Amino acid sequence: MPLIRRRAALLACSALLAAVPALAQTGGADWPAKTLRIVVPYPPGGSSDIIARSISQVLSESLKQSVIVENKPGANGNLGADFVAKADADGYTLLLCDVGALAISPSVYTKLSFDPSKDLRGVTMLAYSPHLLVVHPSVPVSNLKELVAYSKKNDLNFAVTATGSAPHLAGVALERASGARWQYIPYKGGVTAIQDTVAGQTQVLMNGMLATLPQVQNGKLKVLGVSKSTRMPLIGDVPTIAEQGVAGYESGTWQGVLVPRGTPEAVVQKLNKALITAIRAPEIRSRLAGQGAEVVTMAPAEQDQFFAKERARWASVVKAANIKLD
Repeated sequence: MPLIRRRAALLACSALLAAVPALAQTGGADWPAKTLRIVVPYPPGGSSDIIARSISQVLSESLKQSVIVENKPGANGNLGADFVAKADADGYTLLLCDVGALAISPSVYTKLSFDPSKDLRGVTMLAYSPHLLVVHPSVPVSNLKELVAYSKKNDLNFAVTATGSAPHLAGVALERASGARWQYIPYKGGVTAIQDTVAGQTQVLMNGMLATLPQVQNGKLKVLGVSKSTRMPLIGDVPTIAEQGVAGYESGTWQGVLVPRGTPEAVVQKLNKALITAIRAPEIRSRLAGQGAEVVTMAPAEQDQFFAKERARWASVVKAANIKLD
């Protein structure tokens, strides 16, 4: 073999050998070898943030690596989701968000800098928290029927975590099905939407039970219904919205974890196992149950299937309501 060709072959072999440890680190027994980052694409204090911070320590102990939680809010969660979608597909950058809300984005936004279905893949669902329909205590109603009647004679502001968010579309679906009338007021997250409803600046709110129930328990908000097919044991005296005349009505926040498409399958499976172990830890499961969230886990493929169904489901609501954002 000529000397030049021999040198080229040796260099190629050296480059391949150098790459082997890196490949092993991302997909083999050496993963994880550094700190993991959980990106929450919403402000602190919301359902996703609560769950991320609840599991971070247990996850760290399971994987024997540091796990940090980083909030990257903006554009109804899309800024943080875009950040993760474009991160290295090595299993060290995770997205923990409302998977249902993420499935809505392609229908609402005319321009997205990423495609959730193509650029992200599921790891596992973690928890489900139904939406609570609540009003400020000054609103003189005690159930959905009375709220609908009151809304036709009085101006009501309906606080939404963001235009095109899951709570927003849940409100739109309820408005169309019940005949209620209200004006939507968009916020930059669930925390501020809750705060303004507590303050009386907005009168109606639909939001995840996990973040909203504490304000009901302390009397600062009045609950009228829960958006689940069956009543929640924690608030068993509160009827479902379906029971109050809107047949089949169900919505809520589905917190789950996604990673960049291309993340090695071995890493995804390890993450799936570690995350499920963390969320099922007795103290975490008990704490979440006491706040109205149910632990719901899935295999990666199951979560991807769920995402596809949610995307199709909410696309029809978005189309009917003609909601579009740039």
